[in-house]
Amino acid sequence: SSLLKQKHIPFLEPEPYVLYQKKPLNLELFTAKDIMEPQVKVLHLKEKVSILVDLLLETSHGGFPVIYQPVQGHDEVFIGSITRLELCRILENEKVFETQNKESCQQYAQLNYHEVSFKFQNLTKINLLLNMYRTDQQYKDYYVNLKPYINQSAMTVHANFSLQRTYKIFRTLGLRHLTVVDLRNRVVGIITRKDLMAFRLEEKLFESKNLETDIHKR
Repeated sequence: SSLLKQKHIPFLEPEPYVLYQKKPLNLELFTAKDIMEPQVKVLHLKEKVSILVDLLLETSHGGFPVIYQPVQGHDEVFIGSITRLELCRILENEKVFETQNKESCQQYAQLNYHEVSFKFQNLTKINLLLNMYRTDQQYKDYYVNLKPYINQSAMTVHANFSLQRTYKIFRTLGLRHLTVVDLRNRVVGIITRKDLMAFRLEEKLFESKNLETDIHKR
């Protein structure tokens, strides 16, 4: 837990504990959708550099779900996730930028695992680079193919999955964020460690107008 504090990572207790009317709530009666954040920033497998730049400059999110369309006319579904660090590493390497021209036979460079996962970051340098991409018009027409870099084994839970078990999975696997999907594998929300802190669980569950009804029904 001391290491978590040093890294400013919220510590999760072994068991979730939420009191309602002086009694512990049974979190098996609630689901992931009860506490998830429904406004999710998602990325596409082939994403515009300008969108990636705006996302990194305007949010502090540590990771993002990635979606794609398996076939034309199909819903966009979850395929994996990518971290903020990995996106920064990718954008530091202009050689991987592509154009949208499908007729082009040009072979674009790819970064290896070490290049993408190397931890050290010069935040000042990255911010300057991102702001240059944002103001220089030529970068508005560039894309990045994220497929080689996403984690396609990223964990997900269904929106109706037990909140108690969601907590257990999150803590046991040491996750930072967890994507919530519907039965068609479409992204409907995201859960972070902060969402599972006791005070946040209380806020989310107590703001439900049907809390009493839900408890008696389930």
